[in-house]
Amino acid sequence: MAAGRASAPDRAEVTYRVRAFRSAAKALSALPPRPDGDRAVGALRTGYGQHMRIVVVGASGNAGTALVRRLRRERAVEIVGVARRLPGQDAGEPYDQVEWHSCDIGAPGAADQLAGVFAGADAVVHLAWQIQPSHDQRVLHRTNVGGSNAVAEAVTRARVPALVFASSVGAYAPGPKDHPVSERWPATGVPGSSYSQDKAEVEALLDRLERDQPDLRVVRMRPGLIFQRPAATEITRYFLGPFAPVRLLRYGRIPLVPANRRLRMQAVHADDVADAYARAILGDARGAFNVAADPVLTPELVAKHFHGWTVPVAAPVLRAAAALTWRARLQPVDAGWVELALNVPLMSSERAETELGWQPRTDAVTALKELFAGMAGGAHTATPPMTAAPDLPGRPGGLVKGRLAGHGNPY
Repeated sequence: MAAGRASAPDRAEVTYRVRAFRSAAKALSALPPRPDGDRAVGALRTGYGQHMRIVVVGASGNAGTALVRRLRRERAVEIVGVARRLPGQDAGEPYDQVEWHSCDIGAPGAADQLAGVFAGADAVVHLAWQIQPSHDQRVLHRTNVGGSNAVAEAVTRARVPALVFASSVGAYAPGPKDHPVSERWPATGVPGSSYSQDKAEVEALLDRLERDQPDLRVVRMRPGLIFQRPAATEITRYFLGPFAPVRLLRYGRIPLVPANRRLRMQAVHADDVADAYARAILGDARGAFNVAADPVLTPELVAKHFHGWTVPVAAPVLRAAAALTWRARLQPVDAGWVELALNVPLMSSERAETELGWQPRTDAVTALKELFAGMAGGAHTATPPMTAAPDLPGRPGGLVKGRLAGHGNPY
């Protein structure tokens, strides 16, 4: 969810409830138990008739869409979605059986509004994070850090028993690229990356929250890159911009792949991340969990699977190229993202596998291929964060309106 500034909507726009939810919840509660292989570890909470109300902040974005899809498989789970920009009432699945509330989490008074939404919830999942506008760090910090403070305050005031936060591999301090690290690796961020520093700041906030509220169950999920086909247009807009030749991906080819020995990244399919979240929500887990699929994505592996060639590029050249093209508004990410890619460690997901019973069903290469196919085809959803509107920043209609790469989503 990109929760930037918005004009004040009227009351009817701020909150609407999907009337079909109540009847759908009754129908779900009447279903027979699923086979054990199709139930999350924590599904025992709902498998014997115990109703759960779960609030997902940022439910209309990439991870949020996948989590809503996953939670709808659980019996007797009531899903409440919070987003600044709500899906339309004709958005269809998986958004149609959700109680929606509009909230700009970085705005003054957000904690008051959220506390009302959180009342009676069994768990709050905080996924909302703003990536653009990358040229206005104050707006990003307002939403990402200020908004996270508002969520934490509202959880405390509403006496919600569990908070699950979407952290990231990007929260970690610089680390090794030749072996994985556990969740004990310092979550102090990568210098030079505002995304990483903001994630680390929120991790420190959660440390304080755990000390001050020992009865609150706090979970931090730290996934790698999250890929799925429906998020392709959103990810293109956030990270590649209007001049990336994504149409070439329809042929399954990337002619040239920049190569550096520290460009080794991990990824995971959105559905697998959602399953890890569901297991953490429905169970009794606490603490941090790394979430990533094999294999590690290297330039050599990407070139092999997409029939291209690697081109060695020194780290200073990568940084300079990113900085120059970002300042020229040719692409939407600053050099801090290069710093992040070069420095975040590889992660071990052993704790998630052992304590949550989590296993990824999709390997990282397959997830990447799905994403690239979606980019070539312009895949999207009907929600504002993942829309394919022709006047988005960097697109032809957006350029006419002065919306360049790195501007925020106006929807």
